[in-house]
Amino acid sequence: MKIYVGNLSFDTSEQSLQELFASHGQVDEVALITDRDTGRPRGFGFVTMASDDDAKNAIEAINGTEVDGRTLNVNEARPKNTGGGGGGGGNRSGGDRW
Repeated sequence: MKIYVGNLSFDTSEQSLQELFASHGQVDEVALITDRDTGRPRGFGFVTMASDDDAKNAIEAINGTEVDGRTLNVNEARPKNTGGGGGGGGNRSGGDRW
């Protein structure tokens, strides 16, 4: 299960998140999200755990706790919204016009 971890301090490392979540089960992956232009942390990340039960226990135990001076928001990650947006004001004529 993939877990969203928000309100992270810019001082929090992937290693420290790995250790925090590992106390609740096997951690498969930790990813801190950074700004693509500056490379600076954006204050959130994702932790993937092997077991859904362990992930749910970790969410319950860690959500609302303080790490590096910040109170964490921890919950199950929602799938990325892949809906294509946008209008399309193009010419969509469908046949002959009189």
